[in-house]
Amino acid sequence: MVTADRFQVRAPAPAVLADTAVRALRAEARLSPKPGLVDRRGGGAHDDMDLPLLLASAEALRPAFAEIAYVAGRTAPGVGLREELGLLGRAAERAMSRATGGVNTHRGALWALGLLVAAVAGGARDAPAAARAAGRLAATPDRRAPAQAPSHGERVRRRYGSPGAVGEARAAFPHVIDVALPRLRRSRAGGFPEEVARLNALLEVMSLLDDTCVLHRGGRDGLRLVQAGAERVLAEGGAGTEHGRAALLTLDGLLRRRRLSPGGSGDLLAAALFLDMIRWPDRPAGAGQEVLACRR
Repeated sequence: MVTADRFQVRAPAPAVLADTAVRALRAEARLSPKPGLVDRRGGGAHDDMDLPLLLASAEALRPAFAEIAYVAGRTAPGVGLREELGLLGRAAERAMSRATGGVNTHRGALWALGLLVAAVAGGARDAPAAARAAGRLAATPDRRAPAQAPSHGERVRRRYGSPGAVGEARAAFPHVIDVALPRLRRSRAGGFPEEVARLNALLEVMSLLDDTCVLHRGGRDGLRLVQAGAERVLAEGGAGTEHGRAALLTLDGLLRRRRLSPGGSGDLLAAALFLDMIRWPDRPAGAGQEVLACRR
């Protein structure tokens, strides 16, 4: 039986989906000026990352995204698919680590985009359906996952009760579907350039997300600083106005000095850009994007 989330479309080829995921990661990395994050100007709040490293990391994930799409397009949703995706995801983390010399550049983005690539490959007909399918995958237990020490994100989730990347995915990516994508499209409709629209989408997510990357480095005080600063930029008109740009640069300087990096927000922007780059069956793709088509 065909469900609402598994529409009868011929999904894009695995190589095309992988290319789209990599382009989304590269677009997020290049977007400037991002407060506290790596961009075209340098490493932001990081001293172990720069733009060339992020671009190399994104490229290293291309084979994994293609394999994820291939497997998801040929495997029914359920525990078997979830376990296969877990194996592919862990192999992708190792490939990323080799490409970056052990720097964790895209672990959160790999989790989010891997699930969404699988959802699109499995036949989701629009962005909300892809997010729901990804959420079901995220909530399916991976019995083959090895025991390992808790990550920074897991420790932060336990300490602060934040949903983190896992909770975001299991909830069907609300900060992507209900926050980033609507802000992106409103900014475009308001006549702002594409870079400004993407920055505004990032800032909207930053203003609302309990970002575990920020909590790890700055605790609740750091998170409040990031959220209030992003909200202030938006209140001043966003990244496309004179006052908003000034507030953005002020926030960027503050986050650099405090070594606060809203990496979780950056990962969710990349996920939003991925979904926005797809021409869904009933809707044209986002303005100014190179797109792929889900063909009937």
